[in-house]
Amino acid sequence: MKKLLLGNEAIARGVYEAGAKVASAYPGTPSTEITEYIAKYDDIYSEWAPNEKVALEVAIGASVAGARACCAMKHVGLNVAADPLFTASYTGVNGGLVIFVADDPGMHSSQNEQDTRIIAMGAKVPVLEPSDSSECKKFTKKAFEISEKFDTPVIVRLTTRVAHSQCLVELEDREEVELKPYVKDISKYVMMPGMAKKRHPIVVERMKNLAEYAENSDLNRIEWGDTKIGVITSGISYQYAREAFGDVSYLKLGMVHPLPEKLIKEFAGRVEKLYVIEELEPFIENYCHKMGIKVIGKELLPVIGEYNASLIKEKVFGIKEEKPNNIEENVPLRPPVLCPGCPHRGTYYVLKKLKLTVSGDIGCYTLGAVAPLNSVDTTVCMGASIGMSHGIEKARGKDAARKTVAVIGDSTFIHSGITGLINIVYNKGTSTVIILDNSITGMTGHQDNPTTGYTIKGEPTKQVDLKKLCEAIGIERVRICDPFDLEEFEKVVKEEVSVDEPSVIIAQRPCALLKSVKHSDPLSIDMNKCKMCRMCMRLGCPAIVDRGDHLEINTALCVGCDLCSKVCRFDAIEKAGVSNE
Repeated sequence: MKKLLLGNEAIARGVYEAGAKVASAYPGTPSTEITEYIAKYDDIYSEWAPNEKVALEVAIGASVAGARACCAMKHVGLNVAADPLFTASYTGVNGGLVIFVADDPGMHSSQNEQDTRIIAMGAKVPVLEPSDSSECKKFTKKAFEISEKFDTPVIVRLTTRVAHSQCLVELEDREEVELKPYVKDISKYVMMPGMAKKRHPIVVERMKNLAEYAENSDLNRIEWGDTKIGVITSGISYQYAREAFGDVSYLKLGMVHPLPEKLIKEFAGRVEKLYVIEELEPFIENYCHKMGIKVIGKELLPVIGEYNASLIKEKVFGIKEEKPNNIEENVPLRPPVLCPGCPHRGTYYVLKKLKLTVSGDIGCYTLGAVAPLNSVDTTVCMGASIGMSHGIEKARGKDAARKTVAVIGDSTFIHSGITGLINIVYNKGTSTVIILDNSITGMTGHQDNPTTGYTIKGEPTKQVDLKKLCEAIGIERVRICDPFDLEEFEKVVKEEVSVDEPSVIIAQRPCALLKSVKHSDPLSIDMNKCKMCRMCMRLGCPAIVDRGDHLEINTALCVGCDLCSKVCRFDAIEKAGVSNE
């Protein structure tokens, strides 16, 4: 039977069909749906881990125990998981171990662009790269086979377009794979220096064997056409190249590390002009140059952002395609904004009013950096807000700490903020940390986390108590406050930044998009009372519209949170339908 599947959904199907037993992940776009779809299969134990490092460690443990196991993450998540990855390459596996990493060319939802192939090369692990949903399933199953055959973790590299596009996929039955026997072997699994020194040559030899495998694997194939032009490509770039170049010859690489040297040389020797089409880094291109093969690549094409067929046609052939009806010129810009009723809006309104420096973090609350809230000063990576606020204090003194706060989401705090807070306490810092507790992992689509009290399958579990956790770390001043109680919240923030000790404010209000949240009736503006001061516009609520000569509230968007009425000095905002008399 064939079914139309997203790339991420096809990955999950491949995990199921391959007989995997354990899957662990931390949500991160564009990889999130992989584990959400895996969770629909009761034959596989699945979980949300606190972060990617833990997720990979869980998968490694399951593999050592003899099960086929996997984890999924976005490209920056692989940075977090790099520590166990590099050493798991030395230990090898027992049951097959596959790591799905989704890169984000174009940075649709990421703070940087990076190429997973570079990290894989450093870690000395093989990488497969599918170009559509059908290959996502096929390559997933093949990855488990390669993992067990060569005693290695295997990375399957996705990009945003492959993860979130669809094509027909042939569904097959699940292969029931028995647990492999576990045998105690400290020379393989205990990587102290004496053992690690012996394992490293094994890893090097393994890569040689994998390179030989790549030469004959059906993961790599030549598609002969007009031999005046040859194209070496992989992943989604293969689809773009087919559309841009047409009926020429292609070397489609499904295994992108290690690369098949002999196959590349054979292909190069039979075409007149050779291009390499790949997104982000010149990984394949540099390999070709190293072999002395002349190729055309990044001197024409960018190392930044996503490719598409039009871009390739323009850069390679000088063909600039006309855009029909000047569509892009007529489409208004729609930058992302905090949702109507978002609890972070009240937090940032107060922090801007108090003119505080805000060390920010990764989440939908990063939008507090843009107009009109203009509150967040820095955002680097998950958990960095806390460490950076401490660094600001140590660089500029306690007076700077009085004017600085760190903001971090509840899920991000669990992910990598706890150690930063420990650092503040241990090293006698006085920073104030605001945990934006919206009761969910918001930006990636409402996944549960250790603070919500539910597992990935919606089963009740122990719930981390943020207040007790902070107190256990050594924070003696922990305040819980509703950020929509602007007067009280401002009072609390003023008090906590003024004290000569570390403190935590838990800004607690659920995400407005949660199904459990009950909204009030929408609001409207009484223009008889409105003085056009535009104070309400400073909230950046998309439901409030400035028409030039008057302000109005879009009742289709308004959730009745009342925040705008609290900043209006003239009582001009009231429930829609209420008489103005």
